[in-house]
Amino acid sequence: MPDAGVKSADGTLIAFDRHGRGPAVVLVQGAFMDRRHPLMTAIATGLARWFTVYAYDRRGRGGSGDTPPYAVEREIEDLAAVIEAAGGSAMVFGGSSGAALALEAAAVSPAVSKLAVWEPPYHVDDGAPALPRDFAARLGALVEAGRRAEAVERFMVDAAEVPAQAVAAMRAQPSWAEIEAAAHTLAYEAAVLGPGNALPAGRLTAVTQPTLVLNGDQSPRWMANAASAVADAVPGAVRRVLEGQAHNVAPRALVPELLEFFVTA
Repeated sequence: MPDAGVKSADGTLIAFDRHGRGPAVVLVQGAFMDRRHPLMTAIATGLARWFTVYAYDRRGRGGSGDTPPYAVEREIEDLAAVIEAAGGSAMVFGGSSGAALALEAAAVSPAVSKLAVWEPPYHVDDGAPALPRDFAARLGALVEAGRRAEAVERFMVDAAEVPAQAVAAMRAQPSWAEIEAAAHTLAYEAAVLGPGNALPAGRLTAVTQPTLVLNGDQSPRWMANAASAVADAVPGAVRRVLEGQAHNVAPRALVPELLEFFVTA
């Protein structure tokens, strides 16, 4: 069911939908997604038989506000506000850059009772894309200059490894307008990952909640190495590799893993 949302610590309205009934699970999406994205909807629907699932719009997306200036701490507060609306404690799933945000939140908040993450895109070896340390600032500057399409292209090509020819083809499609509308949030994604997408190993040691780290065997090797590094850094974390899955994971493969993890005491 749709909900009007909740106010974050800085007064920003954070919109969310509730699905199902049971213990609370909050979903944190990655780049170019909002709470109504097909993947988020499929995960929420798949878990709703056993849980109350909260799918929310990260600030700057969908029905949520976007109070400047941006800081990663504000996004952590946004997630905390949703968890408070869910009863003060919740299990959390984060995908891609949303996984990095969920890890940052879990490191500072005991309100996250369990954590599952899908392919947080940290760069831990030379196989990962080489990003400038000021990537977030560069993306933000492009948007400020009105060059939103260029910001999207730079994020897709440089960070997401989408071939430039594929991005050019996407720009000719009607769906490009919706993609470009998210351009201002791409600097947020880069800020969440930090300079160069470096693994925040020290902060990850503060994640003491039960944690499941997932990746697909069809994803680039550097993503598998990142998942392994996260699992090694988070005390007691469990890692699982999903057969036949790439970064754009299928809900039918992901949901059973989340269900098994979240129902286990």
